[in-house]
Amino acid sequence: MRTKSVNGRATGWRTRAVAAACCLTLSGAGACSSGPEHSNRARIQVDRPESLADAPVQVRVTGLHPHEEVTLTAGSVDREGVRWASQAVVTANDSGTVDLDRARSRSGTYRGVDGMGLFWSMKPRDMDAGKAAFFPKLPEQQASYKVTLAVEAGGKPIATRSLTRTWMSEGTVHQALSGGRNGVFGALYLPPPHAPRRAPVLSIGGSEGGISNSFAAALLASHGHPVLALCYFGCPGRPETLENIKLEYFATAARLLDRRYGAGTRKPVVIGISRGTEAAQLLAHTYPGLVSDLVLYAPSRSTTPGYPHGVAWTRDDDPLDFTPIPLDDVNGDILAVAGDDDRLWQSADAARSIGDERTRPGRQREALVYKNAGHHIGWYPYSATARYAKNPISGSYMDLGGTLAGNAHAQADAWPRVLSLLGG
Repeated sequence: MRTKSVNGRATGWRTRAVAAACCLTLSGAGACSSGPEHSNRARIQVDRPESLADAPVQVRVTGLHPHEEVTLTAGSVDREGVRWASQAVVTANDSGTVDLDRARSRSGTYRGVDGMGLFWSMKPRDMDAGKAAFFPKLPEQQASYKVTLAVEAGGKPIATRSLTRTWMSEGTVHQALSGGRNGVFGALYLPPPHAPRRAPVLSIGGSEGGISNSFAAALLASHGHPVLALCYFGCPGRPETLENIKLEYFATAARLLDRRYGAGTRKPVVIGISRGTEAAQLLAHTYPGLVSDLVLYAPSRSTTPGYPHGVAWTRDDDPLDFTPIPLDDVNGDILAVAGDDDRLWQSADAARSIGDERTRPGRQREALVYKNAGHHIGWYPYSATARYAKNPISGSYMDLGGTLAGNAHAQADAWPRVLSLLGG
C-alpha cells in the first residue's frame, strides 16, 4: 500500500503516531480503540417472542462493548394508525449486556429500573403524554399487535426485534349481544374449548359508556374465564346517558352468564370500574344469590347522581340511594383497588372502607391502595394509559391524578391478584 508523502517524505506512520498521542493526552489511556466506535454485534433477546398482552417479557441486549451507552426503543401503531414510541438510555455492564430487569434508564420516557418500562411508557406523536391511552384494533378485529424493539448507538440502529402481544389466544371466541330475547347488550368473550372451566365474569365499565372493556375481557377469556362485557348505556338499544339504569338489567345479565357458563356451584364474579363499582355493589347487595366475588377498581362507596344529571340507579323504578352501599350480604370475597392520588373522587378512602368491612366467616375483604396512582388504575398492565380523560360534554380534559409510572406499577401489581381471586 502506498503512503501519501508531503514534501517528498513519508508521513503515514507519523500521522498515526501523533493521532494516538493526542488521543492519550486528551482522553486518557484506553479511550481510543482501533475497533469500531459502537458494537456491530448487538442482539436483542426475549424470553417470550409471542405472549399474552398482560404477560411480562424479559428483554436483554447482548454483544455490546463493556459500558457502552445505547438507547433502547419500542414502537407500535394504534387503531388510528398513530405511531407510539418509547425510549430508555442505558449502559451495558462489564460483559457488554443490558438486562432491562436490572439496567437503569437515565433518561427517556421512563427512568429507573423497570423491565417493562418501554411498554407502558410509549407515547403518541403530536400529543401530550397522558392524554391518550394506547388501543390497537379491537381484539375481535385483530387478535394481537406488534411491538418493535430496537437498539441505537450513535444515533443509528444496531439491532431490531419484533414481538407479538396477544389479546385473544387461539380458539377464543367473540359473540356480540344485541338484545334479543334476553334483552342483554354487550359482548361475550369465551375461552378456547380445551381451556379449564373457570368462573364466569360480568364486567361493568364506567361513565364512558358503551363496551369499554373489550381488551380486558379478551385477556380474561384467554385465561379461561367466560366474560360478558356489559353495555348498560351508550350503545344502540340502551339509554344514551347514565340515568335511570335499572338494577334488574344487571341481574338479567348475571343470570344469563350463570345459566350458560356457570362453573359448578360458583356464581359469576363481578368486576366493576369507577361508576361500574356502584352497580357491582348494588347487584351483590340486592341479589346476593346471583354473584360471588367482587373486584372494584377506583370504587365509590356510595351511590352518586346520574350523569350528566338525574338519578343513576333504580329498582322497581324507584331511585336507589345508599351511603354507604351495604355489603353485609355479599356471598364472596371483595378486592378493592385504588390510587392514593385519585383526583376524580375519593376512591382510596372508599377502598379502605371496603377493606375494613366486617365479613362472613371464610370470606375476605381486601383493599389495595397504591402510591402515585390515580383514577386510571384499572385492568391489565404493560400498556400505555392516560392521566387525563376528555369530558364528553364540555370537551375539556379532567385530571385523573397519579403518574404514568405510578399507574403502571399499580396495574402490574394488582392484575395477578385479580387473576388469583378469579382462580386463574
